[in-house]
Amino acid sequence: MLSRVADSIYWMSRYIERAENVARCVEVNVHLTLDLPTAATAEQWEALVTTSGDRVRFAERFDVASRTNVIQFLAFDIDNPNSILSCLTAARENARMIREVITSEMWEQLNTFYLLVRDAARQPRVLEAPQEFLTQVRMASHLFTGVTDATMSHGEAWRFDRLGRKLERADKTTRILDVKYFLLLPAVSDVGSPVDDVQWAAVLRSASALEMYRKRHGRVAPDGIVDFLLLDREFPRAVHCCLIVADDSLHAISGTPSGTFSNPAEQRLGQLRSELAFTDVRGIIAAGVHEFLDGLQLRLNLVADAIHETFFVRSMAIEQPYGPASGFWGANQ
Repeated sequence: MLSRVADSIYWMSRYIERAENVARCVEVNVHLTLDLPTAATAEQWEALVTTSGDRVRFAERFDVASRTNVIQFLAFDIDNPNSILSCLTAARENARMIREVITSEMWEQLNTFYLLVRDAARQPRVLEAPQEFLTQVRMASHLFTGVTDATMSHGEAWRFDRLGRKLERADKTTRILDVKYFLLLPAVSDVGSPVDDVQWAAVLRSASALEMYRKRHGRVAPDGIVDFLLLDREFPRAVHCCLIVADDSLHAISGTPSGTFSNPAEQRLGQLRSELAFTDVRGIIAAGVHEFLDGLQLRLNLVADAIHETFFVRSMAIEQPYGPASGFWGANQ
């Protein structure tokens, strides 16, 4: 497969996954504002801007991190490369360059997805009541993934799609967890409070993990949530589960036997997968959750860099107007 084609598929899936994750975070915040005291609400929206990694860019365009401003910025602002609309625009352009590789059903669904968001951006009422729109974004992303799995041959191109999607998802799960630790709970006295419980439940909802978590751990507790979202092998949004699928995809692409490596990407991803397999939540908490997440994000960035160098570097000699976005959500660059 041409590196240009592999690059476009990889980034198409990452951008779609990124758009879905932005919608998830905004949706959870919308619901949180219904449960939290008024004083905590303002802080909640400001925290979301910080999470996006585009705080400076936001400050240049808006004076206050109000609900309306933040939703506009994260969902529809075309000057924000990590907004939902910008991500889908980039995903669509990547898909356009590989129309001969993806199926008609994938192209149609991606266009439908893009038009949904573009039309919503023109309707002021969406900013006032965004819940339905955000749910539609999540469902459209799920539908694209389902269409891809159902209509595309499970060969090399499909594996690059899975590789991009899983790495993006793993990265965003660590960041959702990190935000809870450092932005939403600044005071030790808040630990165990009703607000604390609401926020932890929101973290689980943002990963669509609340129901599966309760089946596995029962009561909502910080150590159980950290364990579930980082180390679970079966939950599809858990970091460890994402890395298992990504590692299997990478080895299937290269043909290298599992458990060995033939390039830096396989080496880095394999080491990270193995370390998570032999890590327990007590060790993570003892070392500091933020410190662990910070190191994990750095390692994921190194994996992405190695994938780029191993598979895509030749295509980068050609101009690539729809490559990775800068900022927090595009943190692999």
